[in-house]
Amino acid sequence: MKPVIQIALDFINLSRALKVAGEAVEGGAEWLEAGTPLIKSEGLDAVRGLRRQFPDHVIVADLKTMDAGRVEMEAAAKAGANVAGVLGAAPDATIRECIEAATNYGFKIIVDMIGVEDVVQRAKQVEDFGAHYVGIHTAIDEQMEGVSPFDKLRRVAEAVSIPIAVAGGINSETAAEAIESGASIIIVGGAVIKAPDAKLATQNIKKAMETGQKIETQKFKRVTGEEIRGILAQVSTANISDVMHRARELEDIHAVVPGAKMVGKALTVRTAPGDWAKPVEAIDEAEEGDVIVVDAYGIGPAIWGEEATRSCIQRKLAGIVINGGIRDVKEIRELGFPAFSKLIMPAAGEPRGWGQIGVQIEIGGTQVRTGDWIVGDDNGVMVIPKEIAVEIANRAMHWMEKESREIKEIEEGSTLAKVSELLRWEKH
Repeated sequence: MKPVIQIALDFINLSRALKVAGEAVEGGAEWLEAGTPLIKSEGLDAVRGLRRQFPDHVIVADLKTMDAGRVEMEAAAKAGANVAGVLGAAPDATIRECIEAATNYGFKIIVDMIGVEDVVQRAKQVEDFGAHYVGIHTAIDEQMEGVSPFDKLRRVAEAVSIPIAVAGGINSETAAEAIESGASIIIVGGAVIKAPDAKLATQNIKKAMETGQKIETQKFKRVTGEEIRGILAQVSTANISDVMHRARELEDIHAVVPGAKMVGKALTVRTAPGDWAKPVEAIDEAEEGDVIVVDAYGIGPAIWGEEATRSCIQRKLAGIVINGGIRDVKEIRELGFPAFSKLIMPAAGEPRGWGQIGVQIEIGGTQVRTGDWIVGDDNGVMVIPKEIAVEIANRAMHWMEKESREIKEIEEGSTLAKVSELLRWEKH
C-alpha cells in the first residue's frame, strides 16, 4: 500500500484530541487513531466523535484487546472504526475472534506486537490467521530508554507480505527510515500532538516520507549516551523534577548568576568549612564539561571566588555548586559562569587540604556521586542518578513537549483549567 501517516491521538480529553486532529488533517494526515489513553478515558465516544468530524478519514481504534475479542471489535465497528487493534500477546483464539468479527462487520484488524518476544514468528502466525496489518510498536517507556523499533521492523518486513505499521517515537528525522525499513503505516504521536503547530509538524513528516529525506527537529526525539547533554540543556529543572515524581532540588542552593544554565556530570568534593584547597584542586582533576559539586557543610567562610571561576573557564568546566559560601559575586556574574551556592559572603577561608575528591556527598538529604548528572537553572539544582540519566532526560523532553502544546492552546485563548478540564478530573 502507499505509505500513509496515522496520528495517534493519545490524549485523555476528546476536545483536545479533536482540535489536534483537525490541524493534522489540514497538514495531510490520512489516518486518525483514537489512542488507548483516549479510549480508556472517553470510551468509544472518542471513535464516534472522530467519525462525525472526519467522515472521510480512516479511523483507527487502538483497543489493545487481550480478551473478549468479538465483543470489543463489534463495538468498535459500530462506533465507526475502520481499523481496530488487538495485541499480538493475546491468545490465538482472541486474535481469530477479532479477525472473524472484522470479516462480519467490514473493517480491518491490526495486530500490535508490543511486548511480543519473537515478533517475526508471531507476525507470520497472525498473517496466516488473516490479520490485515501487523504493528511494530516500541512502548513509550522503552523509548525513554532509547530503544528504536527499526530492527524489529526490518526483520518482520522480510517475513510477511501484509502491510506493516510502525510506532515508537517517529518524527520528521526518522519517518523516511521507517518507510525504507519496510513500513507502510507511519504512526506518529508526540511529534504531532505535542507540537505547537500540529499542521506544520504533519506537513514536515509527510514531506520526509515523500522525499526520503530527513527534516531536522530539535524536539520529539529520544537520545542515548552523551547525547543527553543536549536534551538536558533544553529542558528545565522543573521538567526534571516532574518526571522524577516531583523529586526535590538541592536544598537551599540558589543561582548566583541569574539566567545561567548548567549541565554536566558531577565531580564531587567534601571539604571542611572555609577550606578551599580540595575544591580548587578538583578544577584540575575535572574533565571538560563537568560540574564541581562541593559540600562544605552549608556554612562559611567562602571557599570559592573569581580566580577559581576563571580557572574553571580555562578548563571548560560547566559549573560549580557549593553547599557553603562563595564571594566575588559581581565578577562571577560579569563572567557569566554558572555558579550555585547556599551562601554569599566576603570573607574567605584558608587552604588547609582537608577533605576528599570523588567521594559520595549529601546536600540537604540528596545524595550526589561523581558521574551523576547535574542540571541547574533559576529554579535551582537537580541531581539525576547516572544509572537513569538517559531515561530521565528523555522523559523531561517528553514533558516539555507536552507543556509546549498546552501553552500554545492557552495563548490561543484557553486557560490551564480549561485545557486540563480540571473540574472533570477532580477527585470526589
